[in-house]
Amino acid sequence: MAAGNHLHLNDEIIDLQQQVARLQALLEASRQVHSNLREQEVLAQVLRIVVRELEMAGAAFPGAGLTYGDAFTSGDEGIDSTSLRTYPLEDREGQRMTELAVATPGGRELTLYEDDFIEGLVLQAAVALENARNHKRNMEFARVQQDLDAARAIQRSLLPQNPPSIPGYSLAFRSATCYEVGGDYLDIVAQPDGSLLMVVADVAGKGLASAIVSMSFRSAFRAMAAGGPPLDELAARMNQHHWAEGEEARRRYVTAIFLRLHPKAGEIEVVNAGHNPGFLAQPGAVPRQFEATGTPLGLLPGMQYSSELCGLTPGSRLLLYTDGLTEIFKGDEEFGPERLLADLSRCPSSKADGILDALWAAIEAFAAGGPQGDDMTALALCRATGGTEMPK
Repeated sequence: MAAGNHLHLNDEIIDLQQQVARLQALLEASRQVHSNLREQEVLAQVLRIVVRELEMAGAAFPGAGLTYGDAFTSGDEGIDSTSLRTYPLEDREGQRMTELAVATPGGRELTLYEDDFIEGLVLQAAVALENARNHKRNMEFARVQQDLDAARAIQRSLLPQNPPSIPGYSLAFRSATCYEVGGDYLDIVAQPDGSLLMVVADVAGKGLASAIVSMSFRSAFRAMAAGGPPLDELAARMNQHHWAEGEEARRRYVTAIFLRLHPKAGEIEVVNAGHNPGFLAQPGAVPRQFEATGTPLGLLPGMQYSSELCGLTPGSRLLLYTDGLTEIFKGDEEFGPERLLADLSRCPSSKADGILDALWAAIEAFAAGGPQGDDMTALALCRATGGTEMPK
């Protein structure tokens, strides 16, 4: 009786030692699988472990085109699919990512230990595979983010770096993109006759595609503006150029408002190509709006535009902007152009940068912390009272 108990105890010890050895083998296999951060390496490591540790005839991930072992050296055609044992690898949501196929020596049945080992390995492999895929996505996102950050820096560097100093006037601008890059465009170009040409434009849409179009617009605008053409002719030529760029460019049409300032004469000339109305507030006068005189640029070929010429009396303030300033919502209520014009007219500051500060503060207060839904760009021009030079 004592001898029988002793033998039984020895069997239990041996069985326990075998279980510990199996667990250690599985832990080591899991460590090897989790040491890889590339999807193909994770799967290849699983195949090697199954064939080498369990002495299987072969193993494969058919969906990934990966095989290992003598059973697969001549291709899948020589294998009876009914003799393969398959194990799905599922992600945390229970979605199948891939499937492991195992071929046993001579097509025999798997032992309980072999089956348990593979199932435990597959659970760890599924976690490692999902981690590898997440790592790949994170790396790709980081590269894209790095490229977008570089594009944002380039786009901001192409804005006028400092407003020109104009005796008797103050000039300021501000631009804030909705995403890393945007489709708003603003520029100031000195003309051969001493005037200043300015433009505020908005490419249809947001994001990278619109930013690319805005850079193409910038190149064309600067090339055409260098010769100092009449403002209406410039708008017509820009329209035709954008139309000729092709179907994709036409889908990203451009609204733009062009302004030429004649500082000594105290006059401005404006052409509005399908853009928001420009606002002019003058002391003792009803505010004036420069409405569109034609379609957005690139929408229709052969479009002609007309210009408006008016005086810029001392104390006048002019605002050109994109619709991101007015299409701000608080619930169902829109900030709107009327509110923007009213804030421009009653702003206590007489300088362009102070006006933009006040308008941005009013918009932020209205939005009450809500997200920015569109690119926001504005240019303000003020003429000093009494014809004296204003500080910027």
